[in-house]
Amino acid sequence: MSSMVSGDLLGPLFASAKMRAALSDRAMLQHMLDVEAALARAEAATGVIPRRAADPIAAACQAKRFDIAALGIAAGNAGNVAIPLVKALTAAVARRDKQAARFVHWGATSQDIIDTATVLALREASALLERDLAQAIKGFVSQAKKHRTSVMAGRTWLQQALPTTFGLKAAGYAASLARARTRMIAAAEEASVLQFGGASGTLAALGKKGVAVSKAFARSLKLEATPAPWHAHSDRIANAGSTIAIAVCECGKIARDVSLLMQTEVGEVFEPAGTGRGGSSTMPQKRNPTLSAQILAASNLAPGLASSLLAGLVNEHERGTGGWQASWLALPQLLLIASGAFERTAEIATGLEVDKTRMRANLEVSNGLIMAEAVQFALAEKLGKMQAHDLVAKASKQALRSGKHLRGALNEHPEVMEILSGKKLAELFDPANYLGETDRFINANIAAAERSLRK
Repeated sequence: MSSMVSGDLLGPLFASAKMRAALSDRAMLQHMLDVEAALARAEAATGVIPRRAADPIAAACQAKRFDIAALGIAAGNAGNVAIPLVKALTAAVARRDKQAARFVHWGATSQDIIDTATVLALREASALLERDLAQAIKGFVSQAKKHRTSVMAGRTWLQQALPTTFGLKAAGYAASLARARTRMIAAAEEASVLQFGGASGTLAALGKKGVAVSKAFARSLKLEATPAPWHAHSDRIANAGSTIAIAVCECGKIARDVSLLMQTEVGEVFEPAGTGRGGSSTMPQKRNPTLSAQILAASNLAPGLASSLLAGLVNEHERGTGGWQASWLALPQLLLIASGAFERTAEIATGLEVDKTRMRANLEVSNGLIMAEAVQFALAEKLGKMQAHDLVAKASKQALRSGKHLRGALNEHPEVMEILSGKKLAELFDPANYLGETDRFINANIAAAERSLRK
């Protein structure tokens, strides 16, 4: 499971410390050994192996007793790490109890151990991920409440469109992350199932005790026992990975917005400041969106990693060749970069700096053009929509050519002045008067986000 992302040089950039620990080589090895120990106990409890064999096997299942590097080298020849691990475990048990060593890994296959260990790791990782997402959701809910009336330019196609509030943006972030978290939790729960099918998914080696062992095995690991083994059907894992990738990309959307709002020419929102954060190696004045950059890097990688899990669904017959093996790399990498993305999103959500004055000033950079729709619909009540549209479009072009404020250009059209008084025009050019259902939408998104956290 180790990689550049879980290492000491690049790991802190892209993954949380807790996730790197949870997916370390030693942690993953311990998960596999926990599965072997649980298997022995289940088989002893159901009479498949002698009761006295379980304790010596379980006692030997300690990762610190094994040479990880040697197992890795041996796995290169064997095709997976479970094969050399079972051999090493058998030898370790034999040093304690030669009779018990005969029953190590009884009736199981490598995929049973690797898949179930993966499920255990996924369950632990998902708990870490959902906590960081919850923190991010709470942070954006707080921002939404705080900036409910902080008016700013809404932007479409990267251009100013109509006024909105930062409260609505933040509430939208909270609600989207809440949906992502709910999906992720449900998918992780669905994937928390035992894999146990033996050589070809029939548990033939256990005779008629396969189902009984499966149930005891699952109980020991606090997993669900599936109706049948799922060696060639990794849809639960792919679904869990897909929900995590969606959540990462939702964080990416937020990071994209924050990085754009941090641009010098915009300057409306800033990531939380910190010693040594966002600086440049040559330019002392820089305040770069470093947290956003790390989140965006994760959102660039996540779709490809999820697609590897999806491609791995196309397994051959009862046990797959290639797709299953690719998941050993794809899933932990996805979990690692997700941990970094969620942790940094939570940091942004709770420490974001918002410049309301700059937001208000930026509403004026278009010389009133951002309020063109408001004027159009006010005129449309008398002129009809198309005529009003054409009239405001003509005035907007005049304003752009002359550098005038749109209100001044409209004053040159008698038909406008006949319909709209000076007072009415002044009201129409106040962005705070053209926010539609913003407050209701903020309330709805906040309610949805907070409701999701109570489940």
